[in-house]
Amino acid sequence: MAEGAGVTEDLFRSESVRVLGSLMRRFGNLDLAEDAYQDACVAALETWPRDGTPANPGAWLTTVAGNRALDRIRRESARLPKEVEASGLRPGWGRRAASALEAIDLTAGLEVDGEPVDAPLADDQLRLLFLCCHPALASEAQIALTLRTVGGLTTGEIARAYLVPESTMAQRLVRAKRKIVLAGIPFRLPEGDELAARTAAVLQVVYLVFNEGYAASGTDTVVRTDLCVEAVRLSALLEQLLPKDAEVIGLRALLLLHDARRAARVDSTGRLVPLDEQDRAQWSSAQIARGVAMVERALQLGPVGPYQLQASIAALHAEAESPQATDWPQIVELYSLLARIAPGPLVTLNRGVAVAMCDGPAAGLALLDALEGSGELAGHHRLPSARAHLLEQLGRRSDALAAYDAALALVDNSPERAYLTERRSRLSRPSPPIETLGEDP
Repeated sequence: MAEGAGVTEDLFRSESVRVLGSLMRRFGNLDLAEDAYQDACVAALETWPRDGTPANPGAWLTTVAGNRALDRIRRESARLPKEVEASGLRPGWGRRAASALEAIDLTAGLEVDGEPVDAPLADDQLRLLFLCCHPALASEAQIALTLRTVGGLTTGEIARAYLVPESTMAQRLVRAKRKIVLAGIPFRLPEGDELAARTAAVLQVVYLVFNEGYAASGTDTVVRTDLCVEAVRLSALLEQLLPKDAEVIGLRALLLLHDARRAARVDSTGRLVPLDEQDRAQWSSAQIARGVAMVERALQLGPVGPYQLQASIAALHAEAESPQATDWPQIVELYSLLARIAPGPLVTLNRGVAVAMCDGPAAGLALLDALEGSGELAGHHRLPSARAHLLEQLGRRSDALAAYDAALALVDNSPERAYLTERRSRLSRPSPPIETLGEDP
């Protein structure tokens, strides 16, 4: 039976970490593992419509990818001796290099780091996370590679998150994978001080994976549930690994609190529903209670970090019975503290929106105008979108129209574009309170 394209893509994404982890344990080469998995996906697209989807698609993909990896190794082992000898190196080096490649074949079914090749999926996910966040890689490369390998994002999606051309991001990913090979980075979990040093990058990656799912870019949907679920699950794995790390707990709380409101972010037609219009009965009270409890626990552990502060802000939104009941003064205080310990243009933007909700649109607009003047968020649609809302509230119709036009020229999500277009078309009507951008990561 033929498989729908969207269903197949979702399956490939959901199985990617499982298959890549198995291939990494067996072959120890991320580039080889990714290429072999892509080969297996292509083979699936060719054979499944004809023969039917196998009962265990993940096992099928793992087997086919493993065979394709071995085929690549054998081809390389036949080619490498000639290339190495031709390079002028000492006689025999090419044959020894080929033998090393062939030796990879012998690891099938053996142990890696003292554990069986079919170790639990959770272990492989964490290994992949920390492999991609090795300090030998630049910070941006760590995050981009993990988003690609563990989060399953496409190169284009990652490029949009970084506001760079797709070709630039593709080159970064190639260089990062090459660095892993050249540095001989092992496929294992770090320990002790090494674990602590590499945790921050891993947390940021999980945060960005969730953010891409919660406010999807370049798509026809507001939310990508698969990425939200994946990020929440990864945060749970990190909490199991580091149960007393305040920022790990803070991140998990943050994701749970936002995910609790995921179902209310769109209506039955797929329309974006801003926070102040959401049906709060659709919010998951169980997730909110769990998230709030985790925020309190994280703050007790300390020291206070960015994820704990963002989770505290999310908790204030989640616990408010109505938009009018939101504790905006406390949210402004939290954003002010966040700006001191983790400054950045998005923090400034979110604080400006919160100030507008607390002290009026003119006060918020002054902060956003200064941010616009700095050029730090050039190319990001959320700044002109926020300015448009505030200008509309102040009755500055022509300025608001120009700001909406600027936002529409930059937004790449269809439902968000439709929402901004609708707001622009009703400028003559009284406008409801704006949605704070600070409630999303």
